[in-house]
Amino acid sequence: MLIELDPYGAEYTRNPYPIYRRLRDEMPVYHNEAMRFWALTRYDDVYAGLRDNETFVSGEGVTIEGAEKGMPYLLVKDPPQHSWHKGLAVKIFTRGRMAKLDAFIRARAIELLEELGDRDRYDWAEDFAAKLPMDVISELTDIPPEFRDEIHRWTNVFLLRGDDADPELIKESHRRRLDIFRGLIKERRRSPRDDVITLLMTAEISDDQGGTYRMSEDDIVYHYSELGNAGHETVARSLPNCLLALDEFPDERRKLRKDPGLIEGGADELLRYDNPAQYLGRTTSRDTTLHGVTIPAGERVLMVAGSAINDERRFDDPRRLDVQRPVDPRSIHFGAGIHKCLGIHLARTEIRVVLEELLSRFPKYEIDLSSVTRAASSNLRGVRSLTISPGGHA
Repeated sequence: MLIELDPYGAEYTRNPYPIYRRLRDEMPVYHNEAMRFWALTRYDDVYAGLRDNETFVSGEGVTIEGAEKGMPYLLVKDPPQHSWHKGLAVKIFTRGRMAKLDAFIRARAIELLEELGDRDRYDWAEDFAAKLPMDVISELTDIPPEFRDEIHRWTNVFLLRGDDADPELIKESHRRRLDIFRGLIKERRRSPRDDVITLLMTAEISDDQGGTYRMSEDDIVYHYSELGNAGHETVARSLPNCLLALDEFPDERRKLRKDPGLIEGGADELLRYDNPAQYLGRTTSRDTTLHGVTIPAGERVLMVAGSAINDERRFDDPRRLDVQRPVDPRSIHFGAGIHKCLGIHLARTEIRVVLEELLSRFPKYEIDLSSVTRAASSNLRGVRSLTISPGGHA
C-alpha cells in the first residue's frame, strides 16, 4: 500500500501518527514529488539533521513553501548571521524577566480559569488556550492589550494551509501583523522605555572577529513580530492537545490530580505525546545519503519532530501517555541545535502552571469530543475549538 505524507491533507490533520509509524518502518527517507519535499521521521535522523546546520540549512525557508526565505526572521538565519542575531534575542530571555513572568503566568491563569469557571461550557481553545500565552508573551514583549486579539487572529490566518487557506488573505495577514509591530516600534522611538522593544532598538553585540552589530529597522520589526507570534501559538496549540491526551488516558489524569508533583515531568510527556510543532523545514546544501537514499543538494527536507519523538527506537511504547516517563534529556519537542526554541522554558512553565491550577480548581472538568474542529496548518498541529465543562470547584 502506497504511503503518502501530505501535511495539509485531512488524514494528516486528524491523526498523523499512523502515517509516521509506517514511514519510520518502511521509508525513513521519504520523497513527496508533487509537493517537492523530502522527510526524515526517525529520532536519530531528525536529531542529527537539526544539529547539522551545514548540511541542512535554514536560510532557504523552514516551511514546505519556503515563502519566508530572505525575511529577517531568526529562524531563517544561518551562521554567521544567526550567531549575532540570536545573541541579541537571548538578551530578552534573562533570568530576571523569566522570574517575573512566573508570577504573572500563575496569576493570569487563575484569573482566566475563575472567569470561565462560572460558565457551564466554554471553548478551551479560544477562550483560554489562545488568551493565556498571548497575554504572557505580551507581558514579556510589551504588546498593548488592544492589539492582542488581532495579532492572534491574523496569526491563525497566516498559518492556514490546504482547503482552508486563502493565499491573498495569508499575504494580508503578514502585512497587517508587521504593520502593528512597526507602529509599536515607531511609538517607542518617540518614547523609549526599559522594555523589550527599546532593547531590540538599542542593543549591540560583537561577533568572534570583533565586529559590532545592531539590528536594522526591518530586523527589529521582524524579530519583534517573531517573538509575538511564535511566543503564543505553540502554547495555544499545546494546551488543547494536553486535555485531549489526558481524556484519552484518564488514569494518567488521575495520577496528576492525586500527585501534583508529577505535573512538571508530565507536562514534558504531554508535549512529547502530541507536540504542536510537527516538523521543521530545512534545505540540503550538498548531496547527502541516509539509509541508502541520496537527497540531492538544494532540496527541501522536513525534519519531522512529531514522528521522531514517537519513535519506538527511542521510546518504549511511545503512543502510550505515561506521565512518569523519564524526561528525554535531548528534548527535541522544540527543535535542536542552533535553532532550538529560546522559549522552551517559558512554554513548559505555562503548561505546568495551567495543569496545576486546572486540576486543583476544576478536577471534574469534562471535554466534549464532538466539539473538536481542526484545520490544516503550516508546521503546527492543534485544534481550532474544544468545548469544556468546568464541573464546579474542588
